[in-house]
Amino acid sequence: MTWRGTTTVPDRIFASLAYLLPLFYVMPFGGFLFELFPPLQALVLVVLPVALIYSIPFAGLLVFMLLYLLVVRNSRVSLFIRYNTMQALLMGIVLFIVQLLVQLLVRVASFDLLIKVLFNFVFIATVIGVIYAVVQSVRGIYAEIPTLSDATKSQVF
Repeated sequence: MTWRGTTTVPDRIFASLAYLLPLFYVMPFGGFLFELFPPLQALVLVVLPVALIYSIPFAGLLVFMLLYLLVVRNSRVSLFIRYNTMQALLMGIVLFIVQLLVQLLVRVASFDLLIKVLFNFVFIATVIGVIYAVVQSVRGIYAEIPTLSDATKSQVF
C-alpha cells in the first residue's frame, strides 16, 4: 500500500537501513543455527557496522532515542522513512522483551530443547520479517507486519 505520494530512491535506501537494528538485536538468538549452518554467519558481516556503534557504552539507548526523536517524530522527514524506522524500533523492542522472558525462563527451569526451539523460532521469524520489510521498502511499499504495523501507524500518523 502506498500512502501520500511516491517514494524516492534515497527514501527507500534509508528506510531499508533502519532494519539493520532488529537484525543486530536478533543475532544472539541465532547461535544454535549458526552452529548447524555456518553460511548463516554471513549475517554477522551485515550487522558489523551496527555492532561497532553498539560497542560504545549506552549506545543502544542513545541510538534508540536519536532515531525516535530525530526521525520518527520529525515531520520534515519522509513519512516512508518514519514509518519504517518506527517499525524497526518496535521490532527491536519486541526482541528485547523476548530476551528478558527467555532469561527469566532459564532461571526458573532449564529446558534445553524448549530454549533451542524458542531461539530458532525467534531468529527465523525476525530474519524473515526483516527480509520482507527490506524488500517492501526497496519496492517503495509500506511493509505490513501484523500487529507491528498497527502500532507503527498509531505512532507515525
